[in-house]
Amino acid sequence: MASHFIEQAHVEVGINAVADFAAGDVGSDIVNMKDHNRIVFLAHWGVGATGIVKFTVQACSNLSASATTAIAFKYRTLTAEAAPGAVTDATASTGYSNSAGSNQVILVEVTAAAVNATGYQYVRLYCDETTDSPLLGGVLAIMLEPRFAENETSVID
Repeated sequence: MASHFIEQAHVEVGINAVADFAAGDVGSDIVNMKDHNRIVFLAHWGVGATGIVKFTVQACSNLSASATTAIAFKYRTLTAEAAPGAVTDATASTGYSNSAGSNQVILVEVTAAAVNATGYQYVRLYCDETTDSPLLGGVLAIMLEPRFAENETSVID
């Protein structure tokens, strides 16, 4: 059994880091949960003092998101030089909206069981830019708890 995080986790870029990563309301790359039990989306930005993004998690019918269903998730916030926030539940409809400010990390966690309960096996983080002001950042998708010991797979089928 792998003993290091980097052996147990599979990391993909969900949204490339750019000057305004949530512009126009965007979804991360869609991840297939068939090989992992848990995923953490890590949204991050350095510069962006006034932008607000509403984060929601969507279970998707396929890699094209032909149909989506919002699902509940857990999140934690990290801001520069502050203690990590508490792990908090977010409802499917409300999601989580960040506080305005630079240097933030938002961790969004969802289980394969929550995704599968919708009848789908794909998932993405959806970013709704509710206050239009650029945030210089991006999103990583960290797939955890592989279902098979030697699973070093890509998120694509």
